[in-house]
Amino acid sequence: MKVALAKRPWLWLSTGLLLAASVPWLASEFVSAIALSCLMYIALAASWSLFCGATRYLSLATSAFFGLGAYASATLLGVLPWPLVILCGAAVASVVAVAMGAAVLHLRGTYFAVLTFGMTELIRHAVTFVEKQVSGTVGRVLTVVPSNETVYLTVLAIAGAAIATAILVKRSRFGLALAGIGADEQRAQTLGVDTRRIKIAGFALTAAFAGAAGAAMAVRWTYIEPAAVFSPFIGFQTVLIALIGGAASIGGPIVAAVVFSLLAETLRLQLPYGYMMVLGLLLILCVMYLPNGLATLWQRQRNE
Repeated sequence: MKVALAKRPWLWLSTGLLLAASVPWLASEFVSAIALSCLMYIALAASWSLFCGATRYLSLATSAFFGLGAYASATLLGVLPWPLVILCGAAVASVVAVAMGAAVLHLRGTYFAVLTFGMTELIRHAVTFVEKQVSGTVGRVLTVVPSNETVYLTVLAIAGAAIATAILVKRSRFGLALAGIGADEQRAQTLGVDTRRIKIAGFALTAAFAGAAGAAMAVRWTYIEPAAVFSPFIGFQTVLIALIGGAASIGGPIVAAVVFSLLAETLRLQLPYGYMMVLGLLLILCVMYLPNGLATLWQRQRNE
């Protein structure tokens, strides 16, 4: 029984990846676009929860890492092969996360959240300034892009890697250290955990997946600009999806990403502001009645 339970996450992951991989060849272009959006937010929410769910640090820097990956992709797309472009997007985001983490990870709560958001805005304006000084315009036109199927499978691989990493980290000593920091950081220090190094490593890891997702998704637009790829909406939606699904769990953010991606497409055309109203309402209800997110529901059923 224990062996079966231990293997179940990998069975679910393998099955889900196989089913999702068939979408571009079996479904319409519209359905494939929705599935791509689901996969993007699965990658972002799962990687965000990997660090923030365990440590209880509320990071609002996801859109910064996503945008850096997108700009790395736009810059290197005609120079490097596609896999290296994705890796460069992840590497650039990780390097910036290490510098950002070294500066602000000694703070917690509101101060950390506000500073990560402020640094995201600083990066967006810095990129805008450099664009104006170097090219004289803001934004880049993407002329050479891979096929839609290649982009879809790339984002699928990133989402699968994010989930697999979350599973492995949760069962490792590194994951225990992150959870210890979330429970009581001072006590973790007294037990010999190098909390500063662990926090920076975890922050860089979650940034790598956001940067890779940004690098892959950049080619979905023929023209990218800082206001689009550094949009605060990407970061806020990632945080809300993770919190509503249950940031401390692995399956919760995945389910929430699928549900809210579908809601977004359904409500965006009929009620332009309805989606955000539903998202806000669900967040309020979760905070009031399900503090650990939707994952609380099946955890209760398992205990019963």
